Amino acid sequence: MIERPLDLDAVRAFVRIAELGSFTRAAEATRTTQSAVSLKLKRLEERLGCRLVERTPRYVVLSAQGAAFLEHARELLDVHDRAFAAFAGTRQRLTIGISDHVAGPELPALIARMNGQDPQLLIEIRIGSSGDLLQSFDRRELDTVVVRQHVGRSDGEIVTEEKFGWYAAPNWQHRAGEPLPVATMPEPCGVRIMAGQLLDEAGVPWTETFVGGGVAAVSAAVMAGLGIAALARRMLPLGAVDVGPKLGLPDLPRLPVLLHSRVKDGRPRDALAALSAAYRSAVQD
Repeated sequence: MIERPLDLDAVRAFVRIAELGSFTRAAEATRTTQSAVSLKLKRLEERLGCRLVERTPRYVVLSAQGAAFLEHARELLDVHDRAFAAFAGTRQRLTIGISDHVAGPELPALIARMNGQDPQLLIEIRIGSSGDLLQSFDRRELDTVVVRQHVGRSDGEIVTEEKFGWYAAPNWQHRAGEPLPVATMPEPCGVRIMAGQLLDEAGVPWTETFVGGGVAAVSAAVMAGLGIAALARRMLPLGAVDVGPKLGLPDLPRLPVLLHSRVKDGRPRDALAALSAAYRSAVQD
């Protein structure tokens, strides 16, 4: 008896569901519909004779069989893609600029996953400020940028929105009568400009006690007790606490993450769809 081979599209859909923890995000990543992803998974489960995914009202988790199959599924796709790439000719190149305020701790694993999923696509990443990256995009030095909303720009596709707060080290105390010490990124950082404007409008005296070259440096300054910072929860160092309500500071809005791209179709667009879905999955409400 000849065994019927597995449907590689169905296997790929299963891996997306497992990695993104959502049928909706998996559909976005593969530029298809949620019903199509569900159908592919159902066919794969029927072919394997077991349930791979347990669905709950709030999230998706792998069954014991699904967790065991995931490694084999990745190996199967990897072998297929490497075999296909060996005869596919020149690799396409995609250069992506990502704002330091957007990158987040999950970025290295995300890039590795993107490169591994499409051997025919060479992805190059540059990290910088939103303003500098947008200028490079306008000069056509970058194919795509993923940035925070920037003053004076109304273009771009909203990928997701992320909540910010005023964070400090757990034992940090504000000295009464002194300006609020703030750790920031240098201008023209949009988050810095927004935070300063809100403090000024609320009549809160403040001063910059640390100006760092990146979010990691600002976070380190916060944990060293040098001041507070406007940060997204996804960027927080372990132990940081939201001191905004305690100090009566103005609420920080949800800030959009925007995708600016000249890529319209083909493999590069598929990669960007996967990148957008991954960011939506990483950003928690």
